[in-house]
Amino acid sequence: MRRRLLTAGAITLAGAMALAACGSGSSGGGTGDAGKTFIIATDQPLQGASGDSSKAVNQAIQLYLDQIGSKAGNYNVKLKIYDDSTAAKGQWDDATCAKNAQDHVANADEIAVMGTINSGCAKIIAPVLNQDPNGPMLMVSHANTNPGLTKTWDPGEPQKYFPTGTRSYARVITTDDYQGAAAAIYAKEKLGAKTVYILNDNQTYGQGVAKAFEEKAKALGITVAGNEPWDAKQPTYTALFNKIKASKPDLIYIGGIYDNNGGQLVKDKVAVLGDNATVPMMAPDGFTGYPELDKLPQGQGMYLTFAGLSNDQLRAAGGAAAKLLDDYKAKYGADPGTSFALYGVAAVQVILAALEKSDGTRKSVTDQVFSGEGITIPAATSAIGKEIKVDPATGDTTAIDISVLVIKDNTESFVAAQPVS
Repeated sequence: MRRRLLTAGAITLAGAMALAACGSGSSGGGTGDAGKTFIIATDQPLQGASGDSSKAVNQAIQLYLDQIGSKAGNYNVKLKIYDDSTAAKGQWDDATCAKNAQDHVANADEIAVMGTINSGCAKIIAPVLNQDPNGPMLMVSHANTNPGLTKTWDPGEPQKYFPTGTRSYARVITTDDYQGAAAAIYAKEKLGAKTVYILNDNQTYGQGVAKAFEEKAKALGITVAGNEPWDAKQPTYTALFNKIKASKPDLIYIGGIYDNNGGQLVKDKVAVLGDNATVPMMAPDGFTGYPELDKLPQGQGMYLTFAGLSNDQLRAAGGAAAKLLDDYKAKYGADPGTSFALYGVAAVQVILAALEKSDGTRKSVTDQVFSGEGITIPAATSAIGKEIKVDPATGDTTAIDISVLVIKDNTESFVAAQPVS
């Protein structure tokens, strides 16, 4: 019978095989049963505007697993795809995230979860996985950037996501305290912003990155004329932007996800305040990887930040990352539509390295990440072309990369790497 858990608050093939062993320091299999098959789950929104991005992530992961023979040392692995969205909502959904959390724990063959995209969903799933009677069960995200999942941010964070007192959540991408700050620095130094108006989507991720941008902007002497939520259910935002127009901002910063009626927001901003050459608009990586936005006439010239390395950068650097991009393009006819795709593979690399070192139990897999030296994926074999090191004390990656992109000719193009400390 399914045990009820607590809820969270009601390349050639040889080259690819080298990627599988990255950082494990073991010939594989630990003390567990050689040949046993384990499931790695992905948990992402497959419906709505994020669907294309999630599909690309899953395709990149499956391609990688096929290349390495779906092995982690002596263990076999296969992919199971979960959808944390609903058609009605068109994006991630609280209740679906909660149900998925229970299902992950209940599926005895699942060894770890790769995901989620949305930090709010992760905050629902992580505590449930942490309380797995056979765990904690490991969760490694390729896209969650809200700081509170791993470090002090909002009250009770991050402790409330680890009710057992043992950490079980990690990520391979940096956090919004860096992303928001980097965006503010770029706005000040490169765009010459003096007055900015901030909008957020009133969700965990959007509020967090908007907060980080606001704090750094003020520290840099930028006047913040406002920071308020937009209502995703509104048919038009012309009244909102007419109100904002009175403060004469020379930059609009949008903290949130494109799924929350971001297209209409972008259209109405241009209609009222002018195009992005007149009044620039910036948004974080919650607006990256959306073909619909990239093709919007009103989106042209919009600046975006990505809390990692863009596909452009990864291909230019060569090595394993560029090879994986080339293989993806050869198989699917185009590059993945999101820079999160290779980060999804990187997250799976961490899981595979932990599984290879483990005794095949969920607890042991988690222990490999959060004890001793933790998990390191060498640059030569890393899916993102640089060393991936997960800090066993926090679950955070030690790499801090913020990329600035611009939408031009219906494409997100790399502009600059923005240093931030």
